[in-house]
Amino acid sequence: MQTAVPLRRFAAALTLTAALGAALMTAGCAAGTVSTTTSASAGTGSAQARQQLDGLTVGAERPMTNYSRDRFPHWIAQGNGCDTREVVLKRDGSDVKTDSTCKVTSGSWVSLYDDKKSTDPESLDIDHMVPLANAWRSGADSWTDAKRQDFANDLTRPQLLAVTASSNRSKGDQNPAQWKPPTHAYWCTYAQRWIAVKAYWTLTITAAEKTALIDMLATCT
Repeated sequence: MQTAVPLRRFAAALTLTAALGAALMTAGCAAGTVSTTTSASAGTGSAQARQQLDGLTVGAERPMTNYSRDRFPHWIAQGNGCDTREVVLKRDGSDVKTDSTCKVTSGSWVSLYDDKKSTDPESLDIDHMVPLANAWRSGADSWTDAKRQDFANDLTRPQLLAVTASSNRSKGDQNPAQWKPPTHAYWCTYAQRWIAVKAYWTLTITAAEKTALIDMLATCT
């Protein structure tokens, strides 16, 4: 009879130990889940860009037959009297002021292509990361005009950027094998954004373009 109490205590201790072990295992699994999620979401910059780049179709450029910028209607109304250009200027600038019609009248901008500062909105262009003509040669020639309008006014992807008119016009419709931003420090981001746009819109790239993008991604730190 005297051994019953110790045995009961021993059994209770085993039960408590098992419960603690289960709790620790559950906590460990939960911690592992968080850790795995964090690792999976890390490095979505250059690593994701390389993965997206590998998924792009490499091929020759398509002809410019029937190309016209009018086939990519822009700048369209975005609400509150603003068009796409005004939205980008307001988004990319600081201390931006507009008049009653949403026209940007003043502000401060830094052009990421050439690192030049401007306080005159009229000195800025809204650059299409993937130029309209390049998109046409990469598959947009088969799109409807409605889809081309969506592409030309895409505010969701990194397709539109306020830059100096001189840098935008220097770039023209060239791909990264033909033109790179004068600011070398921007090459990594430029490549990532170019790839992101082409991946979303399922546009093709040339072999030279892919090589140039790989070289630019190599500058990422």
